[in-house]
Amino acid sequence: MFSGIIEKVTKARYSRGKLYVEKVLDVNLGDSIAVNGACLTVSEIRDQIVFDVGEETLKRTNLAKAKLVNLERALKFGDRIDGHLVTGHVDGTLKLRRVLKRGNTYWLAFEMPKERFGIVEKGSIALNGISLTIAKVEKSQFWVQVIPYTWENTNLKFLKVGEEVNYEIDIVARYLKGILGDRYGLGKA
Repeated sequence: MFSGIIEKVTKARYSRGKLYVEKVLDVNLGDSIAVNGACLTVSEIRDQIVFDVGEETLKRTNLAKAKLVNLERALKFGDRIDGHLVTGHVDGTLKLRRVLKRGNTYWLAFEMPKERFGIVEKGSIALNGISLTIAKVEKSQFWVQVIPYTWENTNLKFLKVGEEVNYEIDIVARYLKGILGDRYGLGKA
């Protein structure tokens, strides 16, 4: 489990089933690390941290294309959770549609996922592993408001319109969908 509070932003490179990330965190072999929100296991430590990336992960994430990634180490029991509970099980990718600066904050609009379940105003969402609150929901997109600290300490400020982010819907919404899905026609979790 993760909290969606990013520890570091660093360079990454994908090649032949492996993701190579600059060694900017103190990690051990076998550690779980959220890389742009995807839970990966440290498989090698050299001058870089190396992760094996499976076919399913490649299909659902932006890791093969990512040049800068957000990193967060897994929570330990007893740790404070400052964001929200994030599993690292990415649902897919969404494109950034628009960025507006209002006052000292940034408003980012993302395309609405095909499966809208869990995308609700004031609900939680992880984008590239960052714990965010959905500020506004429209028919074909939703908005998040990003405070200056988050803007400066994540890879959001480097995103260009049209680029993809990994998303993970809130775990509570995911379980509600799984429990109530068949009964109310919500589909499978």
